[in-house]
Order: sequence, then C-alpha cells, then structure tokens
Amino acid sequence: MPKFIINGGKTLSGKIAVSGAKNSALKIIPAALLSTEILTVKNLPRIEDVERSFEVLSDLGAKINRQGDEATIDTSNLSSTELNAKMANKFRGSIMFVGPMLARFKEVKFPHPGGCVIGAGGRPIDLFLEGYRAFGAEIEEVSGKFYHIKANKLQGADYFFPLVSVTATESMIMTATIIPGTTTLKNCAMEPEITALAEYLNSQGAKISGAGTPTIIIEGQEKISADTFTVIPDRIETGSFVIMAAAANADLEITDCDPEHIMTLLQILKKVGVDFSYGPDWIKVNSGKLPLLAHGIRTHEYPGFATDLQSPYVVLMTQAQGTALIHETIYDRRLIWTDMLSQMGANITMCDPHRIVTQGPTKLHGKRLMSPDLRAGIALVIAALIAEGQTEIDNIYQIDRGYEKLEERLRGIGADIERVE
Repeated sequence: MPKFIINGGKTLSGKIAVSGAKNSALKIIPAALLSTEILTVKNLPRIEDVERSFEVLSDLGAKINRQGDEATIDTSNLSSTELNAKMANKFRGSIMFVGPMLARFKEVKFPHPGGCVIGAGGRPIDLFLEGYRAFGAEIEEVSGKFYHIKANKLQGADYFFPLVSVTATESMIMTATIIPGTTTLKNCAMEPEITALAEYLNSQGAKISGAGTPTIIIEGQEKISADTFTVIPDRIETGSFVIMAAAANADLEITDCDPEHIMTLLQILKKVGVDFSYGPDWIKVNSGKLPLLAHGIRTHEYPGFATDLQSPYVVLMTQAQGTALIHETIYDRRLIWTDMLSQMGANITMCDPHRIVTQGPTKLHGKRLMSPDLRAGIALVIAALIAEGQTEIDNIYQIDRGYEKLEERLRGIGADIERVE
C-alpha cells in the first residue's frame, strides 16, 4: 500500500491549481444514465472515486472513452440493472447510480454502498429509500446489505427531506427528471454542485426550478438529451489549499477556483488574521505576522462552514493564538482523527464525539500516521508540511479518492513530499 513521506518545515510559495470538483464529477457520471445520447464530461479530476464510478458504469454495459481530463459516456446499450457488489462496496458514491437506473429501467439491484469510516453506522441510505418509495417504488431488502427496487409505474411526488442531504437531493432530482408528473422537493441542500447539475439537465430538456434553494420543483419529461458538461472547480480543495497556505505562512496563489463557493471560510479567515485577496477565479494568500488568532467554528450545510473543511481548519487552529471550539454537527466520528494531531504535539481536548477545543500555537513534530478518511488525510498532509522532521502517512488511498496527483502539485510549490509504494 502506498504512503507519503513528508519532510516538513519547507517554504511554500508559487501557484497551485484547483482540480474539477469530486462531488460534481460523481453526480454527472451517473446522470449519463438519464439519456441514451452520448455525454461528454470535461475538467474531470483524476481521482480514485471517479475511476470507481467508471468501473461501475462500464460493468453495467456503458462505453467510456477517457482522454486526460475529458471523457465520453455512452449508455445507450446497457446490459444489466444490477450494480456489481464488489465495485459498489468500494465507495459511497455508488448510491448515485440507483435513482437514474430506477427512473430509466423501473428496476435496480444494488448493495449497501461502501466508503470511508466517518459516520459509520450514521450514514444510512434511508433518505434515498424513502424518496424512491414516494415515487411509487417497492423495495425488497435482503439482510440489510442488498436491495432490490422495482416499480410498475413511477410518478412525481411531494417529498420533504427530514435531514438536509446533498446526495439525496441530487438523487431525487435525477430520478424525477424523466418520470411522469410534477415533483416538489422541500428542505433541499443548496450546494453549488446541485445547481451545476440542474443547469446541465435543464439545458438538455429537463424542467427543474429552484435548484440552490430549499424548494426544488421538477416537471418530469419523457426523455432528455445529452451534450457537454464541464465539472466546476472543487470548493473543498480550494478551501484546503487556502488553509494550507495560512497554516504554513506561505505566499501562495490558488488558481482555477471559484472564491464565491467558500465565502464562509474566507470571512472566518479574516477574523483569524489571514492576509489574502481574491478575484473571479483566484485567491492569493500572503505570509503575515504570526501568530494568527484562534476562532471557533460550527459546521453547517452550505452556505455554512463545510464539514469537509473542518479537518484542515483544526490543523490551522493548532497554529493560532488562544483556544478554539470546533463543533462538528454533521458526521459522527469525524473528530476521532485529531488524536493523531495530539501525537504530533497539538494541544487538543476532546469534549465529546462532536466537539474539541484546540489551544495554540503549538509546534508539531513528524510521526508515523495512517489516514482514516479523505478529509482527515489532507489535514494530516497539511500538518506534516508544517511539522518539524519527517512524517509518514499510510493508507493514502483515502487521499487519492479526492485529490488528483497531490504530491506532484505540492512539490511544485516547494513541498518535500514523496510517494513510496
């Protein structure tokens, strides 16, 4: 299994480009199932989860041709309506294939989706199943690990999400796009990836209104077309790089991004004392007078502080003057990884599974670590970059799931990082 070897304390500077958004790419790929025409996707990130999505789609009988950051997807002659269990168990994004397949074929079989450890036992698919039932589907569950969903007839529905969920919102939008009747979804998530998906589907004949607001209305169409979709910049990668620059006190420009997507983070960084400026597609972080000032955060659905940026932000707070309360409101177990930061020298108190208090600034020291999940993984990389000495990070498959050629891009700005097989 590959690992990163990082020698910390190097000066970081220059420019680093943001890749296409993982959470946008993982929705447009299954959206190809909604049409029998060929979909072209541009600005695709080269990450593990995208490769796993293509494996699932190919196994169903789709034809995929990928060249660099562009791919064409042809689902006109699918040969199966059952997701391969070994493939689908590898990543949680496999659940996104279910809605489009149900809408198109009125039947789908799939295993409980896999993924990383955060929220284990707390990331159920009940919201998805309840939504499919609202459309008229019948669900047979086998030992809680395998599902068979079918319907003689699907129809539009009124559905209120008891919990705000990005993936459930996107799944219900795609399902409703090509089934009869009008669907009204309430208490929807409002992330930019949802708006991008809806705008593309509308450009191909769908009738979706309200995307980016809590209420979305879909007038089902008999069929839609397919054309070209450009994946939006990854806002989580953008925020991670901004936080990395602040923690390393680096002069760093983050390019190919959309600052509007991380405004909550940027406003908080002003209070922390980070010196930065931004334009339409760039953010420039400047080295400044240290230490920074500690500032607590509470994660919240978009446009609040993103849970996926909480882990990198904890690292930043270990370098800030004073105490900060970090309150994770969305996922269970997402703060357990901070024990590894404590091993590196951070002063962190675990209050309960959802809250920690950081006390800084503290020097971090290199250690042998293991990445428990995608976002904790990038946080450990940031910690290693600013630590004294050498850090080994194992299980970097988790990091590869969401960050394209990370070590190459970090070396480009001065980091001493090596991938060792």
